[in-house]
Amino acid sequence: MKLELSRVVQGCRLGLLTGLGKSGQHSLEVPGCLLYTRCATVPHLTQDTLHTLRDLPSVTQVSVDSLAEHHEVLKEFKEGVRKFSGLHDTVLFCSLHDSANSSPAGHVTNKTVSVWGSGGRIELTVARFIAIQAAIQPDCYQSMADGETWQAGTSRKRVRKAVDRTLAHLDECLALHQKTQELKKAEIFGVVEGGDILEERLRSARETAKRPVGGFVLDGFHSAAMDQDVRVQLIKATSAELPQEKPRLVLGVGRPDEVISCVEAGVDLFESFFPFQVTERGCALSFNYTIDPDPETAGTSTPTVLEFNGERPAVKKLNSNGDENMTPYEMNLKDKWYQDDFRPLVEGCSCYCCKKHMRAYVHHLLVTNELLGGVLLMLHNMAHYLGFFKALREAITSDRLQDFKNRVLHCREVD
Repeated sequence: MKLELSRVVQGCRLGLLTGLGKSGQHSLEVPGCLLYTRCATVPHLTQDTLHTLRDLPSVTQVSVDSLAEHHEVLKEFKEGVRKFSGLHDTVLFCSLHDSANSSPAGHVTNKTVSVWGSGGRIELTVARFIAIQAAIQPDCYQSMADGETWQAGTSRKRVRKAVDRTLAHLDECLALHQKTQELKKAEIFGVVEGGDILEERLRSARETAKRPVGGFVLDGFHSAAMDQDVRVQLIKATSAELPQEKPRLVLGVGRPDEVISCVEAGVDLFESFFPFQVTERGCALSFNYTIDPDPETAGTSTPTVLEFNGERPAVKKLNSNGDENMTPYEMNLKDKWYQDDFRPLVEGCSCYCCKKHMRAYVHHLLVTNELLGGVLLMLHNMAHYLGFFKALREAITSDRLQDFKNRVLHCREVD
């Protein structure tokens, strides 16, 4: 695995991650995202339905917390979760936790970490963790880590202990990894911890970079964990300590504005749990990420997403009776506002939902609890999110990042 950078613009790293998978034939454009799954399937979508979407990421994310209780079944199956779940040809990345779920804190020791499955808490030693990875057979996976330092008020002593534990876990994982036949061609991503303490972040980054890891996971920067300005400052400082040719994946960041700020700070890869969270709220992503075309090339290409016919997402109106976690980048289709709205979810969107159905129909499906509502929303939200990343890369390529930022962040100014 190697990251080939084509350019760096205002801190944004544009390039291609090559040599992915056991065959080394896959690649992934950066900045980009992984394909989010729960128990190795994209929520609401079958594999065939999923593949009606264009430009799907070549890397699929699975998580230990959703698969650990199936360890014995996967071990007996012997061919890994990719074949077990009927996944199409894809590269597998295995993270420790599902960022769409919140996990109780206080269950980490010097020898173990805990994950939470449908049956409750599962305590993992390094040996058990590696055994689970051997059963999953990912192409790359996150090392075990103590990631419980993001809560407000965490002491410096506790943060230092978390960094020490994470490094010790990484060393043990690397040692067992080399002895495990099923993981011979897999790569480990080292985890950078340190909470909001700069010195510990830098120490964690420097020490992790000394180990033979394939990439880096930046943990503890979740949306609810810290102020966005603090996050950016810490990521910038941390990234400066990491080798240029290895990818950086940040956990728990999904909002478009936060993605952009992290990309400017040097992050390459993101999870894609955000469209799932939006879908679960009964909402549709509806923000404009198409910058005005260059006058010299105007008319030579079709915009990804067209203007909203002069309207903006009615954030204030919808938030008054919607989910408190709703963001300015989505519309709440459960709201009665849409019961007689016969337009597509987003004008110009080419997903199946927007081409075949209207807001009023999706509203009807949601208020009557029809399963098709989640399917159509997930199709749209994934298409919209992937289009956002594609447009971000194009904006960096054409030196129009500021125009792109202005377009995406504009919807936050809705009164």
